[in-house]
Amino acid sequence: MTFKAYRQLAKLIKRNSDLKDKRHPMYEKNKFMKFLAWFMVAYYAALMLLMGVVLPMGLGGRHTAAFHAIDSGFFIILIIDFYTRFILQETPSQHAQPYALLPIRRSFLMHLYLRNAMFSLGNLFWAFFLVPCALVAVMPLLGFWAAVGWLLGYWLLIVANSLIYLFVRALCLKHLLWFLAPLAVHAALFCAMFLPDHNVFRLPFIHFMDAFAHWQLWPYLIVLPIIAFWYWANYHLQMGMVYNEVAKKEDVEMKHVATMGFFDRYGAMGEYLKMETKLRLRNKQVRTSFFIGLGLIVFFSLMQYCSDVYDGSFMKSFICLYNYIILGTMTLTSIMCFEGNYIDGLMARRESIYDLLRAKYYFNCVILLLPLVLTLPIVIIGKVSLLMNLGYMFMTFGVLYPIIFQLAVYNRDTIPLNQKITGKQANMAQNIIAMAVLFVPLGVEKLAVQLMGDVWGYVFLMALGIVGVATHRLWLKNIYQRFMARRHYNMEGFRASRA
Repeated sequence: MTFKAYRQLAKLIKRNSDLKDKRHPMYEKNKFMKFLAWFMVAYYAALMLLMGVVLPMGLGGRHTAAFHAIDSGFFIILIIDFYTRFILQETPSQHAQPYALLPIRRSFLMHLYLRNAMFSLGNLFWAFFLVPCALVAVMPLLGFWAAVGWLLGYWLLIVANSLIYLFVRALCLKHLLWFLAPLAVHAALFCAMFLPDHNVFRLPFIHFMDAFAHWQLWPYLIVLPIIAFWYWANYHLQMGMVYNEVAKKEDVEMKHVATMGFFDRYGAMGEYLKMETKLRLRNKQVRTSFFIGLGLIVFFSLMQYCSDVYDGSFMKSFICLYNYIILGTMTLTSIMCFEGNYIDGLMARRESIYDLLRAKYYFNCVILLLPLVLTLPIVIIGKVSLLMNLGYMFMTFGVLYPIIFQLAVYNRDTIPLNQKITGKQANMAQNIIAMAVLFVPLGVEKLAVQLMGDVWGYVFLMALGIVGVATHRLWLKNIYQRFMARRHYNMEGFRASRA
């Protein structure tokens, strides 16, 4: 195949990728989400521009250049970049699978997608922060070309970081436990940087980035082989994943099937509790969302435990609320969407939907004991008060969950249980509810504390939650009745959106 043919094929694949997003069944329903996505990109770009100008001015001192202070913690930039990619970036094997049975060389597809991942515009997003830093801190001291070399060094590090992410993400698609590997590495780096009196990596990091600014050869001899190695590792791993997908090759092993007999005492409710448990243990889509939520709770709790950056009043409240509501927003905003795969069977039995809603509520209330345990170390060291912790937990039980459960009436799009969905799957109602439960409670808490004081303000939040828990049968029955009034309309949507 000639170079011209390769270029035309690459353009065709790019065009098909753009059409895939436009032809997604949720594309027309999700204009609000598209507007919100572009608004958030613009917001974070403006925020990074502001930080890129203000931060070097505040870090500069008599004995330390401002960009040296930034260089001393450049791993923080790479770690933040690594985890944000889980929301935005797919692996090459996911892109290549639709073409795997066509007469197109898989090696061409894999090289094409890996190169696109390396040179994507997403790898330049940090330029909103780094370019102002270079103009304010590097260029006045070392000159224009030093600033260019400094920026080039950071770009190469971000490219290497993107390839490492692709490798880890591909392994996580095989088994979610692989996610523990980067968590362990990043936790060790944080401990080495923040727990000792002095950051042990400070001087090596500064010398490394300073060598880029002075266009020395040795940092390139370190970074470029790293990029080459991870490119090679990704190529072979992703090729193997595409082959296994096409050949439908699966590792089958005999497993013990848990009967969960302790739920039998609850009758029909117990059967739905079993279904909720197995939904999170067996089905890829739900299991991944659930464990990502747990990972975020652990991450933010560790950040608050190890650092003083989040000790402000607002950030304490936000992280406390986030730890309790994240599992609900990850799974419950799609309430009934997973059940859309077998909604006809559920509707065959009288009041089965009501029992299902009750089981979902009880199960998710019990699950909130996990963030309670994970946030106890922060409470013990005094960074978050016990009353604040309990106030947000009870508020989630009795106020926020009833709000999220209202989506059971309006959700009518089936989400596959095991297929990885990375596109536009949330509708406007889900996005509005998710933002409301994430930000409105902060205002309620601040107002209650301002009017009643710290103790009675959090007691008020607990009282609101207790009222919601005590009346849960009433509002669940109301949701059930409204769902049944719309059942034919909803079931039509569930059937039409099945894969």
